[in-house]
This record gives sequence, C-alpha cells and structure tokens, in this order.
Amino acid sequence: MYLPAQFNSKDGSHALLLMREHPFASLISLDNAGAPYVTHLPLHLEERADHLVLLGHCAKANPHWQYLQTRPAATVTFMGPHAYLSPQVYPDLVRVPTWNYLAVHCTVQARLIEEADEKDKLLKKLIGDHEPAYAQQWRALAPEFAQKMLSGIVGFELRVTDLQTKLKLNQHRPESHAAMKSIYAAGKDNERALALWMDRLNMGDAP
Repeated sequence: MYLPAQFNSKDGSHALLLMREHPFASLISLDNAGAPYVTHLPLHLEERADHLVLLGHCAKANPHWQYLQTRPAATVTFMGPHAYLSPQVYPDLVRVPTWNYLAVHCTVQARLIEEADEKDKLLKKLIGDHEPAYAQQWRALAPEFAQKMLSGIVGFELRVTDLQTKLKLNQHRPESHAAMKSIYAAGKDNERALALWMDRLNMGDAP
C-alpha cells in the first residue's frame, strides 16, 4: 500500500493490537484468470517463536481455497478505525478535508488444513476469540452433525512473511492535533477509537 514515512509504524505491537481488535479481514488472492479474488473472514492471530500465523477457514464451495492451494502467496488486510477529518481542525482556512484510518497489510504463505481434527482445533481457537461460552455447545453436538459441519469447510494457516502498518492520523500536521482529538473524542465509535490511538501515539497533548 502507499505508505508515506510519517504514517509508517515500525512498532510491531501496533500491528498486533489492530489485528486482534479488528479480526475481520480481507484475504486476497489471484483467481485462475489472474484477477483479484477477495474473501472477507475472521482470522485468529498466533505469535509463534519467530513468526506470526493467521488461522481461518472458508466454505468448501468457495473456490478461494483452491487458489491458495495452487498459488499459496496471498495478501491479508485488516482495517482498523477510520473517520472523516474536517479542515475546521486547522487554525487557517487554506486547507482541505481528508480521511484518517489505521490499516495492516500482511503478505502470507498459505497451507491448507483439511484434516478434521486440525479443523476442529482451528474452530475452537476462533470460538475462543469471539464466544468462549459456545465451546461447550460445540463439543456437545452430535458427532455426525459436527463432522458434516467440518466437512463443509477448508481451513488454512497463513504464515506472515511481511507486514506493513499504516497509522494515518495527520501526524505531519501538529497544528491540527488538539482540535482533531477533541472532535474525535466526542464522536462516534470509530472516531473515539481514533482518539484513543492519538493517546497511544502521544498526539494532541497540550504543549
């Protein structure tokens, strides 16, 4: 992605936090005609000894898993909070509006997970992320039904080989920070989330 230096976060903790707070991602591959093919899905992030892994699955009827099997290299994007920024935050009028946002892009190598036991473990990790209490209900399902559900999906492990984190919060316009933080802090969910990120980056504080 386009990544000006002022928005390029080199702090790995920023990427991890965004991926965990906003796990609904876009998995992007090339289809058999060479066109981009996108699946929107939740992913489970794991930190391993020397690399990151994203775990997810798609319906067997979705051809995306076949594209991953043929061409394991893919891209995963995570979109964090985002919001409009009015030029009213500046002390002068010769300004234009913009849009602030936080995003993570991962280059990945895919490995398919097709064994039932492995898929079951993958699903339990996703359940643990989003509704731990459901784990007991999943375990209590009739084996035949559970097997039917597992046979209808293909899992995958996406090893992250490169990572880019973009925090676009008008860092290069410090004269806007105090007013921007005030507007965002009083705004909707996305705007309030951006105000929290301004705190993390020590933006908008009184001099």
